[in-house]
Amino acid sequence: AAARGAARAARVQRRVAVRAGDDALAFPDSDPLMLRTIRGEEHDRPPVWMMRQAGRYMKVYQDLVKKHPSFRERSENTELSTEISLQPYHAFKPDGVILFSDILTPLTGMNIGFDIDEKLGPVIASPIRTMDRVKELKHLDPDASCRYVGETLRILRNEVDPETAVLGFVGAPFTLATYIVEGGSSREYTTIKNMMFQEPEVLHALMSSLADSIADYVRYQADNGAQVVQIFDSWAANLTPADFEKFAMPYIKKIVASVKETHPDLPITLYIFGAGGLLERMADFGGDCMGIDWTVDMTDARKRIGDDLAMQGNMDPCVLFTDKDTIYRHVDDIIEKAGGLSAKHVMNLGHGVMQKTPEENVGHFFEACRTAHLRK
Repeated sequence: AAARGAARAARVQRRVAVRAGDDALAFPDSDPLMLRTIRGEEHDRPPVWMMRQAGRYMKVYQDLVKKHPSFRERSENTELSTEISLQPYHAFKPDGVILFSDILTPLTGMNIGFDIDEKLGPVIASPIRTMDRVKELKHLDPDASCRYVGETLRILRNEVDPETAVLGFVGAPFTLATYIVEGGSSREYTTIKNMMFQEPEVLHALMSSLADSIADYVRYQADNGAQVVQIFDSWAANLTPADFEKFAMPYIKKIVASVKETHPDLPITLYIFGAGGLLERMADFGGDCMGIDWTVDMTDARKRIGDDLAMQGNMDPCVLFTDKDTIYRHVDDIIEKAGGLSAKHVMNLGHGVMQKTPEENVGHFFEACRTAHLRK
């Protein structure tokens, strides 16, 4: 008990120093497995992590929620965000630890008020639907408005082992705009599509402003320890291919091009759920890795996007409700279809891990990936 107490005290002291930005706390120089894989360097197995890795399927998280029922508190308090981010790391030892946060987190720093209702989801205080309201947006200063993100990333980078990558993430302008214009979650996207069809100049102005701020937010995450950043354009597959090219893709490319000017070696992943019809268009986004959902065969995905980009994915999350043998079989099948153990492939689910997923099966998933090279 005394040893555990001393270790905890040392960890707390170190976290205080990291939060203060102590320059003496240098990050490790070595690149973890995920970075080497994305870059196409030598490796003996694909790295693995899961979208929604930290969160609601874990009992330890559910217990924490009882004490801290507000999502924004959990994601905007450095200690809580750090604890939640590390819960799956301690339980499963994935090859990537992703920041526990939300794609809407930077909005308050842009003069867009929001809350996250535990039942309704995101709620925008005052939806933006006119050019006058777009002009009221502020350019994001991440260190002023969401310093806790930087603090959490620095702590994570100093607490995980050098072989484990720390991941940050952001929302793409179109997906952020769906919430901002609709006023929250939507199934039909009628309000933003009406703007798209009848007042495109307003939507373009909104997304251009968002792209400028999100580019700085990506840089901020990288400067504070994120080694890979994933862009989620969660709802872009609701667009026609022509509208995607006109209203979504230009702003993804704007972010990536801006970031690459200052951080050319930062791996950037793009993920769009349900985007089987957009893969060829997505492949031109200017980044390094593309997330593939389970509706696309990985062999087909590689043929469609070419050899330059790494791929991420793409096991159906429902497989985690089966058994150990089935999970192992699906993992091996996906690795083979993605090009084999040494391919530019990051193992993941095709979407986020689902609520009520058995934790034991999550463990089987990670173990199957970690030992895949031993079965060949």
